[in-house]
Amino acid sequence: MPLTLVVEDDPTIAEVVTYQLQKYGHQVTVAHDGADALHLARSGNFGLIVLDIMLPGMSGIDVLRVLRRESDVPVIVLSARDADADQVLALELGADDYVTKPFSMRQFLARIAAVSRRSARPEAPAPADLDDYTLVIDERQHEVRRRGEVIALPPKVFEVLCFLARNANRVCARHEVLDAVWGDEYDGQTRTLDVHVHWLRQRIEDDPANPRFVQTVRQYGYRFQPSPEDSTERAIFVTAPVVTAPPAVSRDLVTRGARTLA
Repeated sequence: MPLTLVVEDDPTIAEVVTYQLQKYGHQVTVAHDGADALHLARSGNFGLIVLDIMLPGMSGIDVLRVLRRESDVPVIVLSARDADADQVLALELGADDYVTKPFSMRQFLARIAAVSRRSARPEAPAPADLDDYTLVIDERQHEVRRRGEVIALPPKVFEVLCFLARNANRVCARHEVLDAVWGDEYDGQTRTLDVHVHWLRQRIEDDPANPRFVQTVRQYGYRFQPSPEDSTERAIFVTAPVVTAPPAVSRDLVTRGARTLA
């Protein structure tokens, strides 16, 4: 049964969304503000988060920014803010979809189904299958192998590679990668990322000056291509299982302002 977190400060909308999701087999937990949403997200293995933007205290945008540093759980923003700027910001920060209020419940459920299909992860291949790949990025073992040889990467370089590989074939803006890997340490200088990508190419590419896997998109960012065109080389990203640790707060603080609807 899918486990879904609904973050909504309007009790009526929260109740309607919860009722409809339960009809479609979801087990729903509701949070009414951003702080409680983060506590609950960290303490539960949710498969989907429905997130309002205008929340008391911590905004939905801030919640989304923190979530994307810690998790790749699918997030659908459900908000009355319909300006293009709001939608673009949410999507750039990592939201999987954006639905504006008022909304069609039928369309909303269809979007949830689409996001769930896109985010479904295939099972990791057996170790024997990995021998068929030129480049293996193994998040489970925290190592990279090129033609069977382990490649030593500094921690930040490895994190950059994992972020790009997790978003394979998608152009990732520089600020996305910097926010995800450096977080609060990011000082606004994109040169930091460019240097790390240079180091990365030196270690994983046959010809770093003409990279096949980590490609530059001029004036925007980078794209990881696991199956480069006109090449027999292939890369694979083996994800680590998600282990969610409970936050160091009391149970009363975690559940205050939220309720679980069975």
